[in-house]
Amino acid sequence: MSETRDEARGEALRLTVITGLSGSGISTAIHALEDLGFFCVDNLPPPLLPKLLDLARQVDGFDRLAIGLDARNVQDVEATLRLLDGLIDDGVELSILFLEASDAVLLRRFSVSRRPHPLGRDGLPIPDAIRTERLVMHPFRERAGHLVDTSDINVHECKRLVQSFATGGRPKGLALTVMSFGFRHGVPAEADVVWDVRFLPNPHFVEALRPFSGTHPDVAAYVLGQPATAAFLEPFLALIDGVLPSYAHEGKSHLTIALGCTGGRHRSVALAERVGAHLVAAGRAPTVRHRDVHKERT
Repeated sequence: MSETRDEARGEALRLTVITGLSGSGISTAIHALEDLGFFCVDNLPPPLLPKLLDLARQVDGFDRLAIGLDARNVQDVEATLRLLDGLIDDGVELSILFLEASDAVLLRRFSVSRRPHPLGRDGLPIPDAIRTERLVMHPFRERAGHLVDTSDINVHECKRLVQSFATGGRPKGLALTVMSFGFRHGVPAEADVVWDVRFLPNPHFVEALRPFSGTHPDVAAYVLGQPATAAFLEPFLALIDGVLPSYAHEGKSHLTIALGCTGGRHRSVALAERVGAHLVAAGRAPTVRHRDVHKERT
C-alpha cells in the first residue's frame, strides 16, 4: 500500500466539521477557524470532500481544514455520516462541532436578517422549517464532539468558544462541559445533567460579597465553606466519577453538566469551578463555562 503524503510527513490531516442549525452561527464559527489559520470551505457538497482532502495532502501547510455543513448542502444525512466514517478509516483526524439555538432565537434572527431559511424556499413557513431542520440534523448532533448553544451568547463569545474547542485538539474519550447558569434566565438546552443548587446559602444576601461573582476567592470560600455544600459536594463528585465511564462505554461523545442557582452569578459559578477542578485532578479536560455570570442583576 502506498504511503500518503501526510503519513510521510508524520502528520495527520485534521478536519473540523462545523455543522448545526441554520442561523446558529456556522459562518461565525468558520470565520473563527480562518483566524486560527485553518483552510475553510463553507457550503461544500459532501461528495466533493474526499477530493478536497486529496488536494490538501498534496500541498504543504494545508493540514488543518474546516468545512461548514448545514441544510443547504446535506442532502443525505446518513450517506454523509458514512462518508465521514470512511475518512476516519483513512487516517483523517476528524472533529465535529454542532451549533444550535432555541426556536425562538432562530426565528428572531431570520426575521431581523430577512434571509430565507434554506428549507423555506419552497414556501415552508420559517417555524416549520426550523423544526424540520432540527430533526434532519439531529444525527450530526449525536455524533458531535462538542455542542455550542448560541441562544444567549454574542458573536464574539461564539468565536471564543469555537476557537477554544479548536485549539484544544481532538477530544480524548468523553468531552465534558461544566456549566453554571441562572434559572432566572432559563435552563440551558444543551445540558445533559441539570442540578439545582439553590438550596445553598446565597452570597447575594451578604453585602460584602454581592458585587462579586463565584470566581472571586471570597465568594468561593463562602459557598464552599457551607456545611450544606460539603454534604452535597462529596457524594455529587463521587456520582460523577461513577457514571462518566458508563456514559463513555455507551458511546456518548459529549456530556454537559449544568449547575444552576437563581441568577447564575454566585453559587453555581463557584460549584462549577470546583467540579471542573475535580475533573482536571482526575485527569480529564473539561470546558468550564459560566453562561449568565455577566448578565444584569435584577
